[in-house]
Amino acid sequence: MTAAYAVREAVGEGDREACFAVRREVFVVEQGVPQELEYDTYDATAVHVLAVRADGLPLGTGRLLYGADAAGKTGGDPSVGSLGRLAVAEAARGLGVGAALVRGIEDAARERGLSAVDLHAQTHALGFYERLGYAAYGPEFPDAGIPHRAMRRAL
Repeated sequence: MTAAYAVREAVGEGDREACFAVRREVFVVEQGVPQELEYDTYDATAVHVLAVRADGLPLGTGRLLYGADAAGKTGGDPSVGSLGRLAVAEAARGLGVGAALVRGIEDAARERGLSAVDLHAQTHALGFYERLGYAAYGPEFPDAGIPHRAMRRAL
């Protein structure tokens, strides 16, 4: 059976709005993250990746920061990108959308010459990222009041 959705880099304002709508649903509504923390200046320069159903319904999103934008999250190594804001709509969970988004972000990182991807995982999601080849490092820390750990995967 073929997948009922596609993962691609977001292009244009409509795609960006679809990404933001999924993030709003998951982080702001479900998890209670304040809206002013969810959206930041990096959204303007990040590579946004979008999972969309065949009928155009957005199912998930994530973003890649690279270059100077990623430096504060990756220890300053310019060859490491930062995966973030990974969100899958509730109705689409369990379909492999999250893993497909991570692979899409890794592809975007490779296309930009990066050698590794870092991320800050909510601690309940550590197993998900470990299954995709990420290894946790450093201590647990809070982000928007939610416990996280840093993780990295070489590409």
